Amino acid sequence: MDIGKKLREMRLQNDLTLEDLASRSELTKGFLSQVERNLTAPSIATLEDILEALGSNLSEFFHEEEERQVVFSTQDFFVDEQEDYQVEWVIPNAQKNQMEPILLTLYPHKKSHEQLAYQGEEFGYVLKGSVTIVCGNKKYKVKAHETFYMDGSKSHYLYNHGNSVAKVLWITTPPMF
Repeated sequence: MDIGKKLREMRLQNDLTLEDLASRSELTKGFLSQVERNLTAPSIATLEDILEALGSNLSEFFHEEEERQVVFSTQDFFVDEQEDYQVEWVIPNAQKNQMEPILLTLYPHKKSHEQLAYQGEEFGYVLKGSVTIVCGNKKYKVKAHETFYMDGSKSHYLYNHGNSVAKVLWITTPPMF
């Protein structure tokens, strides 16, 4: 952590000059300038005085929020190749999130794994080809550029009734894949 840089940012966020901070913390302007430029390091007691003058404390100062990844590339994907289909987990460790998206590639005349009944919802967007949702004794055909949205109260699976590969963006909440 760059203590001097962080202190300078805090001072500027509080709209304070070095002179203002020196007065509030009972330290010299020259000393504070050296601290901000990392030419000297304050003792813990002195750092506490500076932080108090900035309306903060040691705990807040050293607490760093974990940077959460926002953008994921194909290098982040986890691929599970099965005989009838391929699953790409497009968000790593999505089971800790509230929803879980996958890209399902379903080979011709093959079916996906069966989703057992659960309390949640699903959304799917057929990117390529066409699939049939088999849910109990009901069947729903979904073509490329069409979507499906359903609850997970009944066991179900997707079946590729076509002669070419089908690709589906499939999202569940909570994570179920």
